[in-house]
Amino acid sequence: MSFALVFPGQGSQTVGMGRALRDAFPKSRAVFEEVDEALGQKLSDIIFDGPEDRLTLTSNAQPAIMAASLAALRAMEARGFDVTRAAFVAGHSLGEYSALAAAGAMTVGETARLLRIRGDAMQRAVPAGEGAMAAILGLEPDAVADLCREAEAGGGVCRPANDNGGGQIVISGSAEAVGRAVALAPERGAKRAIPLAVSAPFHCSLMAPAADAMAEALRAADLRSPRVPLVANVTASPLEDDSEIRERLVAQVTGQVRWRESVEFMARAGVDRLVEIGNGKVLAGLAKRIDRSLGTVNVGTPDEVEAAVAALA
Repeated sequence: MSFALVFPGQGSQTVGMGRALRDAFPKSRAVFEEVDEALGQKLSDIIFDGPEDRLTLTSNAQPAIMAASLAALRAMEARGFDVTRAAFVAGHSLGEYSALAAAGAMTVGETARLLRIRGDAMQRAVPAGEGAMAAILGLEPDAVADLCREAEAGGGVCRPANDNGGGQIVISGSAEAVGRAVALAPERGAKRAIPLAVSAPFHCSLMAPAADAMAEALRAADLRSPRVPLVANVTASPLEDDSEIRERLVAQVTGQVRWRESVEFMARAGVDRLVEIGNGKVLAGLAKRIDRSLGTVNVGTPDEVEAAVAALA
């Protein structure tokens, strides 16, 4: 058995996530305490009790999702799990930071601070209402790229942002250009084109100011080489050098999340099971669309911790 640890991105948050882990495992409780201390804020109160509109703010959601993921991982470690048994770690967008923390490349507190900077910078990069994202279903990547170019011909930015696999590609850009793409998509053969309720157009060139902010923050961050290779979003290939990881984390802000290709790479490298660490089961669902031969394990509750440690023994 060869497995990879994967970590979810924004949108997986729910009020109350990680509460049972905090109550059951002292090492999980310590994660939330470390995040609170690093941010100078009781983010854990918002994670456990809401309100939902505060938790879903990008600047809160990003460190909160990471905290829930690392709390689950620390619970597994408390039961004897060794992270270095994983063939790879990977994370969807902000989940890449969770993956790096899991692999020992940065502390939980450092990760929380970086994600707070990232979330704030992404929110500031584009004024509310000027950006948009949409999910295009049923088109191949080349066809989505052509659709985006056609939409951009009328002005504005429209780019593929997330290739999630199973015929689901998210596009991002200026509201007018993304709107044109949504209108054109059925004519170009898409099964559906669904505007997404997001606060900013992530993973496109409009995020350049946020990329600049992350370049500065990452230069000052204490980042070490991970104990497990990271399959990076923007390359869909493994990285172990800390300086290259810094560069790819900056590029990720404006670049495409190549999740389908990342999962395909791990499967080709011999991985037969993906272990999703954190709240929700989004990545497990995507894995089944990408490669049905892959097994999946979810770890977000105390019962799932026990089951996962036994399954991976």
